[in-house]
Amino acid sequence: MTGPSDWVPAGIDVNRPSAARVYDYFLGGAHNFAVDRALAEQIAAMTPNIGETMRSNRVFLRRAVRYLVGEGIRQFLDIGSGIPTAGNVHEIALEAAPDATVVYVDIDPVAVEHSRAILAGVDRAGVICADVRDVERVLAESEKLALIDFSRPVAVLLAGVLHFVPDGDRPAEIVASLREAMAPGSYLLVSHATADGQPPEVIEAQRLSSRTATEIVLRTRAGIAAYFDGFSLVEPGLVFIPQWRPEPQDPVDEHPEQVGAYAGVGRKD
Repeated sequence: MTGPSDWVPAGIDVNRPSAARVYDYFLGGAHNFAVDRALAEQIAAMTPNIGETMRSNRVFLRRAVRYLVGEGIRQFLDIGSGIPTAGNVHEIALEAAPDATVVYVDIDPVAVEHSRAILAGVDRAGVICADVRDVERVLAESEKLALIDFSRPVAVLLAGVLHFVPDGDRPAEIVASLREAMAPGSYLLVSHATADGQPPEVIEAQRLSSRTATEIVLRTRAGIAAYFDGFSLVEPGLVFIPQWRPEPQDPVDEHPEQVGAYAGVGRKD
């Protein structure tokens, strides 16, 4: 995509890179602009494995959704979903369980407009524009779509989103508020960038993220594990992304720390 199109809402500054569109670019999507690709290439030049990290996160999300469907989950709240691309949550969930429902949530109006176009005609999935920090609105708007019933188990997916929430906005309290709304038997999924075991260039690349509206905050394993307070982590616990339930055909990753991100899934008992 080389420039603005009819789907871009009025008032959106397409001359400033968007984290959602940069992510889309790394995943091989078409919903990005030259300014997004330029920033992505800058980041990739400093951290050549960044694209693989983002793709690994996507693979983890797919594995986890399949696992959750197998555990009986039929409702998915994907917060910070970005722009859905090939292998979306609703595609994976509905393939395994045609009665599943999915609500996507994102703060980026362009990402939301893309999502609405992609989901046109899909009656078991919807999208809302909301900030993860406004939990009350996320919950209320999700229920308005009549796709999520919080009196029943739900999977809340926070894949690659909490590292966009600065410490001053109290991300642990955000997760705690979501937990309170979740029925017993619900699940929390988190993947989160970390500085653990990372070379200096990764930290430098983090600074480039400040050019988007959503700067990345790298956190330690202990800091990320705290989000699972009130949940029982399922095996193998909180691990580097490639270590979370790899499939038999997957190559053995001898340096899983190179992805620079942890992943885990917890159950509310």
